[in-house]
Amino acid sequence: MNYIDLRSDSVTQPTQEMRDAMYTASVGDDFFGDDPTVKNLEQLCARKVGKEAGLFVASGTMGNQLAVMTHTARGDEIIISSGSHIVVHEVGAAAVLSGVMLRVVECKDDILTPEIIEKAVRPNDGGIGMHTSLVCMENALTNGKVMSLEQMKAVYDTAKNYNLPVHLDGARLFNASVALGVDAKELTQYCDSVMVCLSKGLCAPVGSVLCGSKEFIEKARRNRQLMGGGMRQAGFVAACGIIALEKMVDRLKDDHDNAKYMAQRLNKMKGVKVLMDNVDVNMVFFKLDKPKEFIYSLPGKMLEYGIKMAGEEGGLLRFITNNDVSRADVIRVCDVFEKILKEDE
Repeated sequence: MNYIDLRSDSVTQPTQEMRDAMYTASVGDDFFGDDPTVKNLEQLCARKVGKEAGLFVASGTMGNQLAVMTHTARGDEIIISSGSHIVVHEVGAAAVLSGVMLRVVECKDDILTPEIIEKAVRPNDGGIGMHTSLVCMENALTNGKVMSLEQMKAVYDTAKNYNLPVHLDGARLFNASVALGVDAKELTQYCDSVMVCLSKGLCAPVGSVLCGSKEFIEKARRNRQLMGGGMRQAGFVAACGIIALEKMVDRLKDDHDNAKYMAQRLNKMKGVKVLMDNVDVNMVFFKLDKPKEFIYSLPGKMLEYGIKMAGEEGGLLRFITNNDVSRADVIRVCDVFEKILKEDE
């Protein structure tokens, strides 16, 4: 059966062009710095985000954790919003790998503000108190929202008032740039390092790139080895990343449009409340006025129709559109979903 998979945009299949590129890629030993395709990917990504250098890594989590490790020292503290991927979905890695504390702050829509940073920051007083050494923000956010340029600038300027570096979790950076109608470099001017994921909406099978200054990336490269992330003939997968960056960015608008269409359809259904203000990119979050038993059974009911969806998390359900989901697929999902809801009335 050909499933319609809306669990995440990380489920996207590599395109045929990517598969062909893997077959013909020129490769070397990346540990020794002589894989030409990896080098091309790192340079391409760095140019696209306006940074001096890039480092190819296995995953977004690895990229984020390398940034944390490279920016901080053990015992330091990071200011970060409570719903951030680094907090919720990276299994406490900052504490385990870097020995740092997370100053987790509550923010409206998980968007940091100057006021929140001013209240949370702990300057280095030279004594025994903990001090802040990094601010982390995310764009696009995992709740489907996008930070504006003005919001990012405000966070960046406030951090710089305290001489703090800023790391951007840009797993869906290009979704944010497409949603705002600006070049990615307009966003990344407000951070010192950025992690870009290639394997979500951009369809590469694996990998992310961490970008920053040359000095930062050289230090991060050593830390990558510490994490066991040194790679050999990685050009085979890096080749897909090059195509992802060169050819898959503009089509993200299709995913956004499909998500907006789906949100409007779902929001008209009885018992469904879509978080319409959160449909900035390719994510549709919604609440369902149904018994818990029905909500728990919903993924299984949808699967009977060949549709994969994630289970409830934090009181919310979600659909995430991607390259392998067409408008016709979205229409079918909405039709099936409505049918299942009516059967339960």
